[in-house]
Amino acid sequence: MREVYPHLFVGAQPACRPGTVGQPIVHACKSPCHQSAVGYTGSLPRDHPSYLAHADEHNLWLNLIDPHIPLFQPDSFTKFLAFAAPRFDALCLQSGHSLLVHCNQGGSRSPSLALLLLARHLRVIPDESYVAARAAYLQLDTAYQPGQGIARFLAEQWPALACPCPRCRS
Repeated sequence: MREVYPHLFVGAQPACRPGTVGQPIVHACKSPCHQSAVGYTGSLPRDHPSYLAHADEHNLWLNLIDPHIPLFQPDSFTKFLAFAAPRFDALCLQSGHSLLVHCNQGGSRSPSLALLLLARHLRVIPDESYVAARAAYLQLDTAYQPGQGIARFLAEQWPALACPCPRCRS
């Protein structure tokens, strides 16, 4: 687990645990996290209400895999921002609190989501394009190694991935 920005951590599967008031957690992996939280094996039907995401007060489980060809849905990233942005804002005001985003290996999905939060919500790195955001993010997290699929998806979908929180909409 590594702190990529004050109060914002990215990690791999060993960092997985239930989220708390002081550390909400985004679980950015289908297996085992999303499957376990929703209660299924194999694949979930696309019309299931928790197909893309399932949340409770302190956890967001995303049905994300990291294929070479982008199969991501913009809604997954919007749901991430809607969950993470207000919690991160509240956490930053409290000492010892943080937001953790983890995936299976901690190199692609979780740091890509952290990059999105830093660019689109906090605006502490450039947000005009994924290429600009990635270059700045690499200065904060030299371990960032996005997979081909997520890098391509973010580059192509960047304009559509706006933060839905009230602060960013105004």
